Amino acid sequence: MITIRPAQARGAANFGWLDSRHTFSFGNYYDPAHMGFGPLRVINEDKVTPAQGFSTHGHRDMEIISYVLDGALVHKDNIGNGSTIRPGDVQRMSAGTGILHSEYNASQTDPVHFLQIWILPEARGIDPGYEQTHFAPDEKRRQLRLIGSRDGRDSSVTIHQDVNLYATTLAAEESVSHDLAPGRLVWIQVARGAVTLNGETLTAGDGAAIQDEAALTLVGTADEAEVLLFDMTA
Repeated sequence: MITIRPAQARGAANFGWLDSRHTFSFGNYYDPAHMGFGPLRVINEDKVTPAQGFSTHGHRDMEIISYVLDGALVHKDNIGNGSTIRPGDVQRMSAGTGILHSEYNASQTDPVHFLQIWILPEARGIDPGYEQTHFAPDEKRRQLRLIGSRDGRDSSVTIHQDVNLYATTLAAEESVSHDLAPGRLVWIQVARGAVTLNGETLTAGDGAAIQDEAALTLVGTADEAEVLLFDMTA
């Protein structure tokens, strides 16, 4: 079964410096029908104006992944990490027992566009942690590149949950396939461009909840599609 979550149905928040779209309930947007999917709790598509960002704030017991589409995002935290996240980078921050961090647009002139993803950890109270890895464009071209996993295999970032996170880029008519093990859930998020998913059309910002399907096929239908695939425990 494939249930599409259209981009235009998402929650919205605009604070001037931040334009955000919420796939699941977040902040002032609350919809009991969309509280997450499996351990996936948040997918926010954020656009931050130049030299603006999120001042220091705290999190606990959450796996937070940042995936930059355009621009650059500066991260700082109270456990000693400071970095700039650019397209191709995947950042994983484990909030665990508690972490303080800030995120700012690194540019004085250009916006930054990124996905902020929250995943519920399989255990509470772990030590806070941070990891950042770069994946070259050709690693994702016409293939599902593992970028996050429970065991950190294949140079993916380590997610403290039974989740395999893949990324792919597809030009028109290019395709990738993914088999589902029994009982697994999959969420598809189209970051840019357009694809078909088992024949159903998805465009930028659309998501899809998938269960009880044996296999999935994504086919690019636009100039350049970029898609995230979450294969998760139920």
